[in-house]
Amino acid sequence: MTVDTSPEAQLDQPRQTSLGTAAARNLATTTKSAPQMQEITSRWLLKMLPWVETKGGTYRVNRRLTYTVGDGRIEFVQDGAHVRVIPRELGELAMLRGFDDLEVLTALAARCVQRDFRAGEVLVERGTPANDIHLIAHGRINQTSVGKYGDEVAVGVLADGDRFGDNALLDGAGGWDYTATAATAGTLLTLSRSDFAAVLSSAPRLQAHVRQFGSLPHQRQNKHGEAEIALSAGHTGEPELPGTFVDYELNPREYELSIAQTVLRVHTRVADLYNEPMNQTEQQLRLTIEALRERQEHELINNREFGLLHNAAFKQRIQTHSGPPTPDDLDELLCRRRGTKLFLAHPKTIAAIGREFNARGLYPDHVDLGGQQVPAWRGVPILPCNKIPISKENTSSVIAMRTGEDNQGVIGLRQTGLPEEYEPGLSVRFMGIDERSIISYLVSTYYSAAILVPDALGVLENVQIARRHD
Repeated sequence: MTVDTSPEAQLDQPRQTSLGTAAARNLATTTKSAPQMQEITSRWLLKMLPWVETKGGTYRVNRRLTYTVGDGRIEFVQDGAHVRVIPRELGELAMLRGFDDLEVLTALAARCVQRDFRAGEVLVERGTPANDIHLIAHGRINQTSVGKYGDEVAVGVLADGDRFGDNALLDGAGGWDYTATAATAGTLLTLSRSDFAAVLSSAPRLQAHVRQFGSLPHQRQNKHGEAEIALSAGHTGEPELPGTFVDYELNPREYELSIAQTVLRVHTRVADLYNEPMNQTEQQLRLTIEALRERQEHELINNREFGLLHNAAFKQRIQTHSGPPTPDDLDELLCRRRGTKLFLAHPKTIAAIGREFNARGLYPDHVDLGGQQVPAWRGVPILPCNKIPISKENTSSVIAMRTGEDNQGVIGLRQTGLPEEYEPGLSVRFMGIDERSIISYLVSTYYSAAILVPDALGVLENVQIARRHD
């Protein structure tokens, strides 16, 4: 197509009769938004945690004396298809708690026999003699038994790091009171009673340790393992009442405040000349603080020293029964503690929870939190937290917690009244101007979290969040 650009043709075109928008914009003032960032989330954990003032930078959790009987998880080393238990990890077994003879532990670890199993395989059967302890290196195992009316009932679900048959090594007359069936393919290591006895016969220190284990004052513990408080009830007349006292842990755990910091730098030319209509330093500081708060929540979830996922008691970690997060799984998580205040889950996990509800024709409740309606189960809000990790196998975790000092729950720790405090527990300190005209500000926030008693926090682990194909 040819465009006619001759003077005659141009004269035929209509002439502009007003100022064009392109030229007009040279005289106009644009309306601008404040700087935006995608990293900002709802940060429900920071909102819902009760924050306790922590003077001296340390919080000590005093508890009643507890007899630790070895209830941790066991770790393994994988060399290709060969799996072996780390010798010192055998100290997580009740009878070996505190035993530190590495030579003997290594001998026991060497006698653990690897067994690979497939999905659906029966590993132990109810009523048969229990002669071995089984350490689960990888996989998922369902424990079932027979109910009062003869029907099959679920007892529990075990996964990586768990074990079953703890008493088999010492109780020669014991039998399995449940059936263990593999829900997935996996690997376990088995230590038989005969192999344990062979090592025991040649290890005097182990013999002494086992004798001491057998004489532990089990009768002076309550069901939580705490030293009992002797009481008398229901008596008549004038019997002699028991005397008692409440014993405390001699070495209570202390939580030190952690820190997140950065140095914010602003050129003096920017700070001097470009502050209208928005203050450049304030906007830089606002976005920096948002990033610090996001990192703070991430650390409260994932830090190995004080993060919730790593500090949940092993007895408070449970497995889903079938993989996806069903209402039954949430109920089991709820029943492990009184006064659960909230669930925390990754948004994708919450979507998986919704799918399971829909499949059963259930509709979650909604509760009001600060004017915002959020989904809930049994009246407990289910809040999103994208800091909870998702594994490469598309599994995640659901956290349930009770909060507050008065409820012996989970609390956040911080210290206020800091020099040049900008927000509670966060300070912005002027560091000076260097020879390149750069203004520097040190931005710091101090925080931690403490679990006052173990049952304040529970975790539903290995939650399958991928969509299933029907």
